[in-house]
Formats: sequence, C-alpha cells, structure tokens
Amino acid sequence: MRKTPTRARFTPRLRTAFAAVAIAAISGTTLVGSPASAAAPKTDTTQFKGVNWADPRDNFADDPVVLSGLSLSDTYAQTYTKASRIISAFRANLGANTVRLPINPYTVNGAYWKSYRGVIDAASDKGFKVIVSYWEGTGAQKDGFIDDEATYWPMWKTVVKAYKNDSRVYFEPMNEPHGYTDTEWADKAAQWLSTYPSVPRNRIFVSGAGYNDHVTSVCADPRLKGTYLSLHHYGFWKEYATYDQWVADLKVRIGDCANRTVADEFGSPMTTGLNYNVPTPDDNFVNFLQAVTDTFRELKMGSVYWPGLRTDDTYSLQTLTGDPARPWLATTNQSGADRLAWAWGRGKPVQQP
Repeated sequence: MRKTPTRARFTPRLRTAFAAVAIAAISGTTLVGSPASAAAPKTDTTQFKGVNWADPRDNFADDPVVLSGLSLSDTYAQTYTKASRIISAFRANLGANTVRLPINPYTVNGAYWKSYRGVIDAASDKGFKVIVSYWEGTGAQKDGFIDDEATYWPMWKTVVKAYKNDSRVYFEPMNEPHGYTDTEWADKAAQWLSTYPSVPRNRIFVSGAGYNDHVTSVCADPRLKGTYLSLHHYGFWKEYATYDQWVADLKVRIGDCANRTVADEFGSPMTTGLNYNVPTPDDNFVNFLQAVTDTFRELKMGSVYWPGLRTDDTYSLQTLTGDPARPWLATTNQSGADRLAWAWGRGKPVQQP
C-alpha cells in the first residue's frame, strides 16, 4: 500500500531500516546475505504489466475491503459487471495485463466473498493476471504482523481452493510484513508454501522483507526457490534524491534477483500537474519515476503501479467516470502513463535537454 508522507509511515524502526538500506547502497553490499542463484527462475518477469486496484481506505480495514467503484451491497453479477468494465479500462487506457487485489479475513471468511469473487473472476475472464495479496487491519492491528492466524489460514485455504486451478491467479501471502525480522518473514513464507503445496511455486509472490523494501533476503533462502519476489519502492522515502541516486537505491534493494522480482507497488503524484516526460533535476518525484521506470525496463522486471485506481488518492493514475453502475476510467496524468508504458517495453524514453 502507498501511504502519503502525512500518514504514520516514518516510524523510528522504519527510519532505522531505511538508514541500513542507504548504508548498504553506499558500501555496495546487499542488505542480508547473498542471493541464491539456484532460486532464480529461468525467465524474466516482464510478463507482469499491471496496476493495483484499491479500497479508498488504502486496503487496511477491520471489515471487508471494497474496491473503489464497487459497493458492499453489490451482488456477484453487479460486481462482475463493474469489474469487467474497470479491467477493460485498465487495458484500454494503459495497456495493462495484470491487476493486484487486496484480501483480508473479513472479505473472504464472510458473506461478501461471494460478491468479491466477481472481481477476480472478471479479471481472469478478461485474460488478466491477478495477484491476490493479504492486508492487515487498522489501529493496533497495523503492525506488520499477521493479525490473527486463526482466521488468516482459513482465509487462504478458501482462496487457494477457489483459484488453485486458475493459472491466471497468483498468491501473495502478505503485503509489507514489516513486523517480522528478515529471518522470521522467510520462515513464515516457507510455512505458507508448505501449507499449500498444491499451488505451483511460479504462482506465488513472496514479499520482500520489511515494507517489501528489499528482496535480497528472501531471494537467498533456498526454501523459497521458484517463487516470484515482490518489491515496493517509493519516492517519498527520501526528501530528495537525484536520478542516479534513485537508480542506485533501487538496484541495491534488488541485488542479483531481478529475474525473479516484480515491483508490485511504486508510484508518484499524478493529480498535481507534474510532467514525467521532461527531465526536472530539482524535482524528487520526477527523478524517482524516471529512474525506476528506466531501471525496470533495463532489468526486464515486471511492474504493478500503485494505484491504478483508488478514490481520492493523488497517486491514482486512473479516475472513475460515467454511470456508477457501468463505470469507466480516465487517465489522470498522461506523462505518468507514458512512463508506465516505457517500463513495460513500449513508448519512448524521456527526452533529454
């Protein structure tokens, strides 16, 4: 999830973690261990060209997640119809083929699951890859740990049973597991794999440790061999950095693991008038987005923008238009869409002065 700088993100623990990353970047070392080359799949991850579709509450909820444009009262048929149109708009406006969706136990273990499945089904039926990821709750629950294992494992049992035979659906055991140490998180991810052995390894996204902010530790763990790794990267993590500094910051978080890694969250302000197609060295966010999209393309990494759609989020690359019962989307910043297309192997590079 992408939180704005005004929200409680920069805790002392997080500052310490980011400081460690910065030190590692300067020294040229990886964050934890060294990547295990045996764990790398044989292909790159460029097949994932996507966006996140989010609840207006940033996906943190102590009740069902309800994606922007949907309603808790929608039936399966209504959800499927709305989702079909929004997924089609992601493809038409951006050229996307992947969507990342949140789940929590309130969504899956209760009555809303029947309707929420309409989103996953509609996306899959449209030929989209669907990454389903667990989000924790709010308040004291938002601590980077699984909220309640007594409801977490039954949730995943239900989701796996429903979609293990759908080759377009991918499973991400937890979003931003920052409460765990690197070792503890690798243990938890390995437990997920052993609990659901029927899920092919190449349909599992193991989140990077911390705030998904580095994948080197999970990449080095042989128990997680054959899985994809998910990385998050944001410009507001620094007050200012140059283009080259952002490239270096991103690459140290990836290590030698680019061929397994998908950046399934990254983003910049899209509704504030920034032009990402023009070099603007004094603007941190322009430097950031140009650097990461160039790097994703260079390293042949898939990427999933945060968010493709989230109501009232200045980072949202799409906004709802039309009849709420038959929604469509409009692009909020064409230059941002251009950078995304460039990351995905299309379009033109930024024109240097």
